[in-house]
Amino acid sequence: MMSNSRTVVPILIIASAFYFGFVSGNDYKKVHFDAIVIDTHSDVVQRMLGGEDISRRTLHGQSDLPRFKEGGLDVEIFSIWVPPQKKARSYFKQADEQIDSVQSFVKRNQKEVGLGKSADEIVMMVKEGKFAVMLGMEGGHPIGNDLKKLEHFYKRGVRYMTLTWNNSTDWATSAKDEEDISKNLKRKGLTTFGEQIVHRMNKLGMMVDVSHVGEQTFWDVIQTSRKPVIASHSSVWTLCRNRRNLKDEQIRAIAKSGGIVCINFAPFFIDSTFGEKEKIMREKCKIQLDSISAFFKSDDHAKDSATSQFLKAKYLKIQPPLQKLIDHFDYIIKLVGVDYVGIGSDFDGIGVTPLEMEDVSYLPNITRELLNRGYSETDVKKILGQNFIRVFKEIEVK
Repeated sequence: MMSNSRTVVPILIIASAFYFGFVSGNDYKKVHFDAIVIDTHSDVVQRMLGGEDISRRTLHGQSDLPRFKEGGLDVEIFSIWVPPQKKARSYFKQADEQIDSVQSFVKRNQKEVGLGKSADEIVMMVKEGKFAVMLGMEGGHPIGNDLKKLEHFYKRGVRYMTLTWNNSTDWATSAKDEEDISKNLKRKGLTTFGEQIVHRMNKLGMMVDVSHVGEQTFWDVIQTSRKPVIASHSSVWTLCRNRRNLKDEQIRAIAKSGGIVCINFAPFFIDSTFGEKEKIMREKCKIQLDSISAFFKSDDHAKDSATSQFLKAKYLKIQPPLQKLIDHFDYIIKLVGVDYVGIGSDFDGIGVTPLEMEDVSYLPNITRELLNRGYSETDVKKILGQNFIRVFKEIEVK
C-alpha cells in the first residue's frame, strides 16, 4: 500500500496541475516568448522628448529597449500625444516633431528596431528578430479640421488615431467633457465633419480608436465606421466604474464590429477601491509632497521623478494585485469571446501599476496568470498579439 500511494500522489499532483492550468516558470515563459506580443499603447515618446535615450536601460519610467526585450514584447505602438495646453506652437508641428523623434530612435538602432506600417511588415520584423515600433495618435487635435493633415500623418506611419484625448475637438466630444455637466455642451458626439474623418480613416486603413471618447461619440463611431473599431487602452466599466472604461454594450458593439478592446493597466481603471486609497495616502503625505513640489518647481520632470521615488514604498501598500488586472481580460472573454481582447498597457503614461507589473519587463506574468486560469496556449497567443494582427489586417487597404 505504501508503494502504491507514493505512485498515486505525484500522478494526482500532475493531473491537478493540468486540470487547473497551473504551469511551471519555464512553461509559461516558453509560451510567452514563442508568441508575438503586442502592446497597443505606450507614452514612452514623452520621455524621449525629455532627452532620455530609451535604446539603453534607463533609470526612470516603465520601458526602454532592453526592458522591451526582457518582457518578450515584439511590437509597441508609440503614442503621439500633444498636451492640449501646449499652444505656443501648432499641435500639428508638435506631433510631427514627435514622429521625427521616433524615426530618429529607429534609425539609430536600425539593426534592432524597425518602424512598421503594415501587419505584414511587423510580422516580418519579428521573424527577423527586430523590435517593431508602430505609431498611434492620441487625440485628434493635431489634425485640426483638415483631412489633408490626417492623410499626412497616415503617410508618416500613424496607424490608429484616438479621436479625442480628455479634450474634445471641434468634431468629437471626449468622455471627460461629456461627463462634466458644467461644460453645458451644445452638442455631443460626432459632427458631420467627424463622420467624414471616420470615413476617411476607413478609406486610408487607419484604425478608429474610441479610448477617451464620450459615450455619444462612441455610438456615433459605431454607426459610422464600416471597419472594425478598437479601444487601444481601456478597461471594463462593470468591474471599475471609470469614465474611461467600457460598458458591456460598448464591448459587445466593438466585438460585433470585429474590433478589439486592449486592457489598460492603470489602477484607476482596474480597481474601484484604488482612487480612495490613493487620496487618503496622499493626504497623509501632503507636507512632504508640497516640499518636493516647491523644491523642483521649475523642473517638472525632476519633480515627477522625486515624487514617484518618495511614494514608491507607500504605493506598495495600496497597489491592486495582478489578479485584478487579469479579471478584466477574463470578463471580456466571458462576455464576447477570446478573439476581442488584447494588451494596451499605457506604460509611461501611468504613475503606478498593479503589483507584479511594475514595468514592461513583467509582461510574462500576464501569460502565467492567463494559463493559470485555464486558458489554452492558443487562446493566450491570441490575447498577446494575434487578435491585434487580425484586426490590423482587416482594416488595412490592400
